[in-house]
Amino acid sequence: MEQLIEKLKKELIEELNLEEITPEDIDAEAPLFGEEGLGLDSIDALEIILILERSYGIKIANPSQGKEIFYSVRTLADYITANQK
Repeated sequence: MEQLIEKLKKELIEELNLEEITPEDIDAEAPLFGEEGLGLDSIDALEIILILERSYGIKIANPSQGKEIFYSVRTLADYITANQK
């Protein structure tokens, strides 16, 4: 799980062009969106969906789950672990 979390952090930094952030700067438990944590927005959410599809072969079947799935790096990793084929 920790390896997946580290990989996700690196993918987020690369894909979202978070140039001044290192994987160590990202708390796996911190919110990805809003005032706290990384402060990502809806365009970033679309990029994360693409990461899930491209890197892990996962499509989010129920968009209403997005808020839970995208809450933090750890919730993303949990979702990938549970749904990866």
